[in-house]
Amino acid sequence: MKDASALSKEVATWMTSLIEETLKNKERFCLLLSGGNTPKNLYTLLAAEPFRKQIDWKKLHIFFGDERVVPFSDDRNNGKMAYDTLLSKVSIPKEQIHYINTDIKPEIAARDYESLLRENFNDGKTTFDLALLGMGDDGHTLSLFPGNESINQTSRWAFSLYLPSQKMHRVTLTADVVNRSACIAFLVTGAAKMPVLNRILNQTAPPHFYPVQLIKPINGEIHWFVDEEAVGRQ
Repeated sequence: MKDASALSKEVATWMTSLIEETLKNKERFCLLLSGGNTPKNLYTLLAAEPFRKQIDWKKLHIFFGDERVVPFSDDRNNGKMAYDTLLSKVSIPKEQIHYINTDIKPEIAARDYESLLRENFNDGKTTFDLALLGMGDDGHTLSLFPGNESINQTSRWAFSLYLPSQKMHRVTLTADVVNRSACIAFLVTGAAKMPVLNRILNQTAPPHFYPVQLIKPINGEIHWFVDEEAVGRQ
């Protein structure tokens, strides 16, 4: 796509069709949301016409891929961003929006969220109908950062961590639970992402060199939505 605006419109159109097709055979659609600037543009678009009317919001169940452990009132909170741009503007029942609780200790929040996920996806075979993910300049996704030993675990679905560089605790889902999604979509924009993105898409990076390489759906699909700057075309 030419730029972030065009990318958001393309993803919104694609998502709307995917949700409609999935709900022909299922009673609910489980959507994993990501934080960051690119999803923010997408969420704003989904909350506006024509997309707001095209989606059966009452059948959506919302989950979050990771969260900064800051109050919900803090603009850095992913849940708040999604609420302000999308969730407060559409008719999703409140009990179907599953925020990560940042009012308790991070390790307890992670444990509670993992329990919530296992209750919702009790067979463990397929989790989210769609997982929206981003990628950082350093190749991180969710809150799976380079150098953190916990990112490779397969027994957990969520864990907490502390990032000294940001002086912040986070709660994140693991690659294991996301890889059980029916569909995964990466949204990547901006020239700063180009070096890492090209190494990943061209498969020139060593295996597991970047955390984003851990995302490999077991039985689902993976899609990359990128703009021209991210792939090096001006």
